Amino acid sequence: MQKTAKCAVFMGHNVPFEVREYPVTTPPKGYGASRLLASGVCGTDLHIHSGRLGGDPETIIGHEFVGQLFDCDPAEAAEYGLKIGDNVIADIAVPCGECPLCLAGDDANCVRMQCTNEDHVDHAPYLFGGYAEVNYTPLANLLKIPEGLDPRMVCTFACPGPTALHAFSLAKRANIDIPAMKTAVVQGLGPVGMFAAMWLCAVGVENVYAVSTGKNPDRDALALTFGVKKVFRLNEENAVDAMTAELLEATGGLGVDLVYEASGAPSAVPVGLNLLRNRGVYLIPGQYSNHGDIAISPQLITFKALQILGSSQYSMVDVRDYLAFLSDHPELHQRILALGTGYAVEDVNRAFEDAYAGKNVKTMLVMEK
Repeated sequence: MQKTAKCAVFMGHNVPFEVREYPVTTPPKGYGASRLLASGVCGTDLHIHSGRLGGDPETIIGHEFVGQLFDCDPAEAAEYGLKIGDNVIADIAVPCGECPLCLAGDDANCVRMQCTNEDHVDHAPYLFGGYAEVNYTPLANLLKIPEGLDPRMVCTFACPGPTALHAFSLAKRANIDIPAMKTAVVQGLGPVGMFAAMWLCAVGVENVYAVSTGKNPDRDALALTFGVKKVFRLNEENAVDAMTAELLEATGGLGVDLVYEASGAPSAVPVGLNLLRNRGVYLIPGQYSNHGDIAISPQLITFKALQILGSSQYSMVDVRDYLAFLSDHPELHQRILALGTGYAVEDVNRAFEDAYAGKNVKTMLVMEK
C-alpha cells in the first residue's frame, strides 16, 4: 500500500502553492480513498488563487478529481454501486437536502451548500481536495466512470461539462427547447465554453458560433472541429460591430436564438444582450467572480422580452448526465482527450502559470504525464 502522497496546498491569494507530503491512512467511515488519475485546474481555482473568490489558506483546493478507488469498506461502497478498482469521479458539493431549493429538486442551488474539500490540510486524513496524489471523498459523492471512458478524457470537462449541462437543464425546466434552435453563440472558449459549443453542435443546433479573444488560435481552430461554424475573434478594432452585423445578416435581421456566456468578462454581457432576437435566451454561467461592474441597456430586456437565466453550481445529476453524454458520443473522445495538458502535482505552480496565460484548453494535474 502507498505510504505517503504529495499534495499542493493553497497558501493564500496570489501566493505560490506549497507541495507537501502526508501519510496515506485508512479512510474514515463512509469515505473512499482514490489514487489520482487526473485532476483539473478549473477557472474557479484561478479565481480563488487570484483573490476574486474566497478560499482558506492551508487547504487543498481542486474539485475535478478523477481517480481509482483503492480503499473503502466494501459493504458501504456497494450501497453506491462502487467497488475497489473502479475509476471514479468526485463531486465535492454536499447540499443540505432540507432547504426549499433542495426540496424542489434543485439541490445544485442549495442555500446551505457545503463542500467536501473545505477541511484544513493538517486534519487527518489530510487529503480532501483535488490537488493530491490521493483523495478522500464520501462514497456518496463518488460516481463510477463507465467502462470504455478514458479517465483523463473524462477529467477534461469534469466540472465544465456538468456546469454547462446544469445551465441547459435550467433552460429545459423553463420550457426552452434548445436542440430545436437554429442559431446559438457561445461567448468564450475556455473549458466551459468549449464544452457548451461541443454540446450544442452534438444535439443538433444548426448554426453554432463562438466568440474568442483570439489569443489562442489553436484553441479557436479546435472549436471548428466540433462543428462550430465560425469563431469571431475580438482582437481587432470594431470586431464587435462587425460580428453583430454578420450575425444579424445571417438571421435575417432578427438576432440569434441563444447566447451562452462562458467568458467571465463583464463586457461580454451587453454584447450578448444585443445579439439576441426577441424572446431570445441568455444563459449566464460564466460570470463566476467579481471582475467589476458594467453598464447595460436594460430596456433591451424589456423590449426584446428576453429570457435570462443565471447558473452557477451543478449536482450529482448533472455529473451523471455528463458521463452519459460521453458514453453516447464516442466519436468525440479522441478530440476531447487531445484538449488536456498534464502536470505532476509538484509542478502545480507552473501549471497555474500556464493556465493564467491561457496556454492550454484544459490544464490538469496527473499521476503520469
